[in-house]
Amino acid sequence: MIISSSQEQYISSLKKIKEVEEKVQKEIENHKKEVYEKIIQLDADLEKAIASANAEGENLVESSIEQSRKKAIAETEKIIEDAKTKAENISSQVTAHNAKEIIGILLKGVE
Repeated sequence: MIISSSQEQYISSLKKIKEVEEKVQKEIENHKKEVYEKIIQLDADLEKAIASANAEGENLVESSIEQSRKKAIAETEKIIEDAKTKAENISSQVTAHNAKEIIGILLKGVE
């Protein structure tokens, strides 16, 4: 069987088209693989970022709680000191007042 030149060109063209199709298909598969790997990496990075943000948030909450606790303790100590000071002032005022009354009674008794 003799193949004409136009048939040879046609067959050659079909072979070239097939080669190009295979090459393009391989490039598509390689690109899909790269994209899939990037998605996996992004997913892993996202999980790390979420874990890091959670840890940072927990640290901030703990720090805030500790600061609030220290502030509350300081305020409580100040209130207690103020109460002690007022109690001492009241005691000394009552004592001074009682002393005046006692002196007044004693002086009345002397007259």
